[in-house]
Amino acid sequence: MSPRPPELPVENSIDVTDVRALRALSHPLRGRLLGHLRTYGPSTATRLGQELGESSGSTSYHLRQLAAYGFVEEVPDEGNGRDRWWRARHRSTHFDTAAFMAAPGGREVVDELLHRQLGQQQRLLANYAEETQHQDDEWRTAASLNDWVLHLSPAAADELARELNAVLSRWRETREEPDQPIVSVLLDVFPVKEYPL
Repeated sequence: MSPRPPELPVENSIDVTDVRALRALSHPLRGRLLGHLRTYGPSTATRLGQELGESSGSTSYHLRQLAAYGFVEEVPDEGNGRDRWWRARHRSTHFDTAAFMAAPGGREVVDELLHRQLGQQQRLLANYAEETQHQDDEWRTAASLNDWVLHLSPAAADELARELNAVLSRWRETREEPDQPIVSVLLDVFPVKEYPL
């Protein structure tokens, strides 16, 4: 995708507390635009449109919407009036689900984001299943797919998720190698009524 290591966002995370901002982020194209800028670095609306199969008018509009809520920003001293460069401001997004569940319209937005995120994870896993046969042995043995099953209370599950996320955050801050390939880490902690066999 990118011939050089991407210019990564400077800020680590954004904490979303406004239902309108979360709703803006729940739009499927906006999520894809933000994900592309976070993964591959700054780009223009035209280039993003080509990458994502959208018109530059559409990508430009949705970039402005993301900018209005602080998710992206124009790159200073890059491009011109017709072809502005955009970058993600943060590496990741955080929001307190419990706070949104109580807010008017919050439950619906959380559900939209959940379904969009699950769809993205399905695409990532399907892509991995397709690509794994073409990977060299070093990557095939380095990859790891796990599914752990534990009996936990909601409070313990929340504590576990926070602890695992802290480990990943520490690795991103101290061990990341921007000139290496992207490695996806899916971290899911959720209850199941009955384990599917």
